[in-house]
Amino acid sequence: MKIPKMLLRQIYTFNSLKNVADGIQFAIKNRLTDVEFMEVISIKINGKEIPKEQITLDWGDGKIISANEINEQNPISFPLRQVVLVTCKTENLPHGKYKLEIAFRVKDYGVLEFDVEDAIAEVRSLELKVPRDAADDYSEAAVKARQQFVENFTGVKLQHIVNYSFDPHITKGNIENFTGVAQVPIGFAGPIKVNGEFAQGEFLVPLATTEGTLVASYNRGIKVLNLSGGVKTTVVADAMQRAPVFVFDDARAGRKFVSWVWDNMDKIREEAEATSRVAKLKDIEAYTANKFVYLRFNYRTGDAAGQNMVGRATFAACSWILDNYEGIRHFYLESNFATDKKASQVNIMRTRGKRVTAEAIIPRQILIEHMRVEPESLTYHWGVANVGTFLSGANNNGCHSANAVTAMFIATGQDVANVAESSAGVVYAELTPEKDLYISLTIPSLIVATYGGGTGLATQRECLEIMDCYGKGKVNKLAEIITAVALAGEISLASAISSSDWVSSHEKYGRNR
Repeated sequence: MKIPKMLLRQIYTFNSLKNVADGIQFAIKNRLTDVEFMEVISIKINGKEIPKEQITLDWGDGKIISANEINEQNPISFPLRQVVLVTCKTENLPHGKYKLEIAFRVKDYGVLEFDVEDAIAEVRSLELKVPRDAADDYSEAAVKARQQFVENFTGVKLQHIVNYSFDPHITKGNIENFTGVAQVPIGFAGPIKVNGEFAQGEFLVPLATTEGTLVASYNRGIKVLNLSGGVKTTVVADAMQRAPVFVFDDARAGRKFVSWVWDNMDKIREEAEATSRVAKLKDIEAYTANKFVYLRFNYRTGDAAGQNMVGRATFAACSWILDNYEGIRHFYLESNFATDKKASQVNIMRTRGKRVTAEAIIPRQILIEHMRVEPESLTYHWGVANVGTFLSGANNNGCHSANAVTAMFIATGQDVANVAESSAGVVYAELTPEKDLYISLTIPSLIVATYGGGTGLATQRECLEIMDCYGKGKVNKLAEIITAVALAGEISLASAISSSDWVSSHEKYGRNR
């Protein structure tokens, strides 16, 4: 099996090249898959080959092996995520850029070779820097050292940031330089009755926010929805993207490339999906402009949000493309067409994350009695607001679905920056023949996870467990609950504005001034 050179370059840790006491050193890390080294064939620096007897590989824990010792009779395991320090006993190198050519033999893959450029930079010691512990940066001693550093540097005594209820080691992979926590108040709304395909029943909803009136407003909307029989929710689409761009000599070359991509979809899918047990490539959209071809790879990512997963999968697929198609002048793994953490029309139209609709019919009398507004008033208000949305160019014609999304994202350990995409919303309202109110909200790019990322942290996992939304097989359930809660907020705020209760409510509940 051939591994594309572009993918192989991931093994090298850039910016690791440095002079050491007995030569030069760089690091490699297995970011691909478990393998066995059968032979170190050669290492060259600016074309000069380093003799094997001058090369050692440090596997950590005192395990240092000469390149000469590795052979078919004496292979050595190179598992996924293993870091190896490679030392070449040669003269120190002057500061500057160098080309490294690395070749080795691996069981089941044969000879693998690649080249990279790295630089030896002048080391300048910083007078002040945040303390780190190379052995265990999440230990109590390392954390306390950083807390003391912050106090000494700022003159502020840390009283609240330093108080937390979990082992800092669980944050590894979520944050660097862990020093403490930001405590955001959590209030519960509900329970809300959801009649979904995945979320069925009544759910207490954790909302992490510092905005007064927010929880009260959602409770008001939830009450009306519950009295109306609950919220019907539907996940209608699921996709996570990475969007590379390929540059050609002219538009005709780009058009020819698109045809080649369609002809080779099976192989491209095979390369992408080989990187993950979860990621499944649904399809690829092609968009051309000038001499550029933008490929929007669409994946299903299970219960993970999946941005890193699809980045890795797309990188593998594009590595194969680059190795098998002539005429590509430039390539970038991301072109801004996936619009990661940015609002965009393409995500509203094509979906990023989950596309979810929540809808309800609210009887006329319930709306009048509990919201002091008639269905006719709300539908008229919705029409007027649509004109405002059109004039402003907003990505949401509703009131504030981003409030529900953000508060639940913070509570449940989602990537809060994804509110940029997830803030988009499409609200529709109409009078039924019985003069009741039909109202629905579609969130076209709701990016959520119930597994991985920040969902496993202590309070975040607890909030997910309260809704029975932690772990595998729960992501669509969470998406339905969030959208249902967002609809409750739309009803509450729209009614408050229509009945002129909006300002008085903020005066009553949001007076922390």
